[in-house]
Amino acid sequence: MIMQNIDKTMDQAKRIHMVGIGGSGMFPLAQILHSKGYLLSGSDNNETDTLARVREMGIPVFMGHAAENISGAEAVVHTAAVHADNAELAAAREAGIPTFERSELLGYLTRRYSDAVCVCGTHGKTTVTSMLVQIFMTARMDPTAVIGGKLAAIDGSGRVGAGELMVCEACEFVDTFLKLSPDTCVLLNIDEDHLDYFKTLDNLIASFHRFCEMTTHRILFNGDDANTLRALEGIGGKELVSFGFADTNDFYPTNIQTTTPDASHIRRTTFTLMHRDAPVCELSLRIPGRHNILNAVAAAATALLEGAEPSAIREGLREFTGAGRRFEILGQVGGVTIADDYAHHPAELEVTLRAAMEMGYREVYAVFQPFTFSRTSILFEDFVRVLSIPDHCILTPIMGSREINTFGIHSEMLRDRIPGSVLRDTFEEVAREALSRAGEGDLVITLGCGDINKAAKLMLAQGEKK
Repeated sequence: MIMQNIDKTMDQAKRIHMVGIGGSGMFPLAQILHSKGYLLSGSDNNETDTLARVREMGIPVFMGHAAENISGAEAVVHTAAVHADNAELAAAREAGIPTFERSELLGYLTRRYSDAVCVCGTHGKTTVTSMLVQIFMTARMDPTAVIGGKLAAIDGSGRVGAGELMVCEACEFVDTFLKLSPDTCVLLNIDEDHLDYFKTLDNLIASFHRFCEMTTHRILFNGDDANTLRALEGIGGKELVSFGFADTNDFYPTNIQTTTPDASHIRRTTFTLMHRDAPVCELSLRIPGRHNILNAVAAAATALLEGAEPSAIREGLREFTGAGRRFEILGQVGGVTIADDYAHHPAELEVTLRAAMEMGYREVYAVFQPFTFSRTSILFEDFVRVLSIPDHCILTPIMGSREINTFGIHSEMLRDRIPGSVLRDTFEEVAREALSRAGEGDLVITLGCGDINKAAKLMLAQGEKK
């Protein structure tokens, strides 16, 4: 019913107001709607570079939220972060103007492209989506894209293409991906996460099963992942293509090799992409970690089946420098490399930290901001294990986000279990702690999906003052 409502409204409406238009998830949708002739307006609370780009498109933006901002709108779209008592949403309800959450609009747009490639899974969505966009751009396939992070190749988190190919992330959080309409599904993995909503792993797997059922054409899936295979049980009527490390998959890597780190601590990983028993092409990556080999196999297999030539896949991945906040090297301070990564789940932290430990740095300092009390409590022992991987660990207080701490969990409990770790309450203290201890040839990497990257920026700012 929700799909029918938004489809009917958006097919008939011309004037759309977007609450939170400056958000990284909203701006790509504004780009798409603008390109299709909708008359847009928007509102937000803070001036950002993204808002400047919105205004460059000729879209009026109101600072702050007020009932009069929605004047003339035939529909109002809002981000999930906007509360129900927002003045603009309240005014829309009072005036009988339809309101939709951002994920509903994204779902509508996937139905307006005949080839919607939706990338889902607990880990790796942003990286694989970004890889696909870079490959399709290299192949001159002109994709429309909605990415969960910033991609340097398009200088943003989205773009509008001229054809029918659309690539987007499909996030399972609170089942928002079930509002999309995928033609091709790329299922990377399924791991215990968002259990504050799903409650059990079985429920989570059932949601991914439903998403696979909704897919109309093709599913590419991780054939090495047991939970993914469970989600695919009973799925039929569409093309099923597996990828993984095992040679029993349809696509897999062989001849994996790594180069010696250069002066910037960058080393390339090379491998042969195989399709069953036949080599497709040689691929070279500059982003670290075994997990990124698997991400590249998933992206390459998807691109190949979408019609990209092997030469474009090879060139696109060779030039891929990573998505924003995915092992993003931000700069150096006194010979100390400062990096930032979005990893916030133990599985993500583990692959990121193991990759960091293999990159040739003298010592690795992990600066971690736990995100949500439920995740920290439920996966506590896993956090202790993976945060013991680096040479040093600096913790911040838990960022509760939408939650109240009914779990009795605190970062002090992690500190007491992780050998040699320290806890600092503010980002200023974190930055001072890291820079006072790290030396030339070391890596300091901030980790988490909250605002821990502010600590990394403070470190760089402190270095500039010296």
